Amino acid sequence: MSASFWTEARAMCTCGSGLSAARCCALDLATLPPAGAAPLAPELRAATERAGAAFRQGAPGEAAQLCLQVLEHAPGDIPALAVLYEVRHAAGQARAAEALAGRIVALDPNNFPATAAVALLLLARGALAEAERHARNAVRLAPENPQAHNLMGMILTEAHRPQVGEYHYRRVLALTPQRDPILLANLAWNLKTQGRTAEARALYRESVAAAPDILQTLMGWARLEEADRQFAVAAEVLDRAEAIAPGNPSLRLTRAVLLGRTGEYEAALAALDGIARTTPDGELGPEELLAKGRLLDRMGQYDAAFAAFAAGKRKASALSGHAYLADRARDLAARLAGFFTAGRLRLLPRATRRADSPQPLFILGFPRSGTTLVEQTLSAHPAISAGDELPTIDEIGALMPRMLDSPLRYPEALVELWMGDHHDDLGLLRDHYLRRARQLGAIDDARAWFTDKMPLNETHLGLIALLFPASPLLHVLRHPLDVVLSVFSNQLTHGFFCGFDLVTAAQHYALVMELVERYRAEMTLRYLPVRYEDLVAAQEPWVRRMLDFVGEPFDPACLAFHENRRYARTASYAQVTEPLYDRSVFRYRHYLRHLEPVIPILQPAIERMGYTPG
Repeated sequence: MSASFWTEARAMCTCGSGLSAARCCALDLATLPPAGAAPLAPELRAATERAGAAFRQGAPGEAAQLCLQVLEHAPGDIPALAVLYEVRHAAGQARAAEALAGRIVALDPNNFPATAAVALLLLARGALAEAERHARNAVRLAPENPQAHNLMGMILTEAHRPQVGEYHYRRVLALTPQRDPILLANLAWNLKTQGRTAEARALYRESVAAAPDILQTLMGWARLEEADRQFAVAAEVLDRAEAIAPGNPSLRLTRAVLLGRTGEYEAALAALDGIARTTPDGELGPEELLAKGRLLDRMGQYDAAFAAFAAGKRKASALSGHAYLADRARDLAARLAGFFTAGRLRLLPRATRRADSPQPLFILGFPRSGTTLVEQTLSAHPAISAGDELPTIDEIGALMPRMLDSPLRYPEALVELWMGDHHDDLGLLRDHYLRRARQLGAIDDARAWFTDKMPLNETHLGLIALLFPASPLLHVLRHPLDVVLSVFSNQLTHGFFCGFDLVTAAQHYALVMELVERYRAEMTLRYLPVRYEDLVAAQEPWVRRMLDFVGEPFDPACLAFHENRRYARTASYAQVTEPLYDRSVFRYRHYLRHLEPVIPILQPAIERMGYTPG
């Protein structure tokens, strides 16, 4: 063979497929003929058939070598790609399997097995937006295939759209003659995230009765009972799981969370340390490290807690590849600030209020600022339903160019409203929001309001005020150092992945708060700032003030927000099941030494909001 072939062959693709880079991820697929257009040479076709037979007979190494030979000559051969995918997938080589399945889909978009496979692989590594795109195509290709609907159910549940995910799980039940125990468990988890605890519990019981030895089902059931404060039942279910898989790391993490809920911090730490003894490197993973840090914090061991938070974030960033998208964040903030000016806003219309629908009540705030507490408080009122974190304002920004038939991006696309054929199109955007809120289960027609507490919606205050000028905007504020510290101690992806590092969390906080000040200077807003510390110190006066601002009478149920049985789908779900406490107020003071790098970044916001840095 030529020297150039061997030089190329030595440059192996980093995805791990076994192919050279030039025949794998570096390959320009546009240079390949359409699928089926160029018949494969008979000897190569025979090699592919032998590869398939070798894999079925338990000889994956031989199968892989045959496929690699074929694909070096014909890199677009789908049968060889499919066999090599099976080999790599069976070996647990997820990155290689994803690359191979993705190439099959790119070459043959109507290939259902490959489409479903790549969606599942993307889901496994948390790439939900990409996974959803492929899963939607799987449903388009096979609308009566249960696997396609199950994929959509799993992905949408993970993407915090459980109501739509439930539809697809129900479609699986309608399309299959038997009630598969794993499907029942998946649907139970979906219903749990919707706060439909009794229905979820019944499904878990049915699933476990049919298949009592499925670990994931038992762990999901235990998490349901823990979230519903049935701690004794959760412990019993975990005991059953322990009998199946003693020492399982995920099981130990679930046990540690439960022990932390019941105040057994030493036992919880012991459960986490047990996980480290089972890992190849003897270390905890990101979730376990962050959980350990939170336990140490509750025990007053603040230096050790911060070290655990820092180690957890470093590992999370390394494993996920996520880092703060600073340029994108700054670009969006600059364009929003440049667009929503008093002069331009004077020329833009406002959407009218839909009298036939409950209206949104926006609870704004940076993650970990206290928005869940405010939502749990207000949704105890008979006129207010909890919508939780609705992704719809962000969605409208992405859809706006298409909906307004504009060549411009959001927010610049709003200039189309100056055109005669688009001057009333804010109504389309408003109606899209209300329709999606109803799909997501946020709207209760018996109540006048529904909450939307998507973190960082304040980034889009201008758009919100155009769509819903009469809606109350409650902006929850908390000492910036407390906010950034709490973001650092939890696994969050909001805000362009700013939370993977302490400094970038502070940078994004400062960016957003500067943008809010710009909005307030340029626009007339129905806006009420609510300081978390003031709400904790004077609960009833502030609850009365918030309800008066919304336009609803005081209801004493709002003071007992911890008795609100809804499940809050946030990292604060446990805290809002307790009566109001002040242990999180100015928690940052225990960590001042560690927070020194971010104090200069946050100083302007700290002073503007009337706090002190010490």
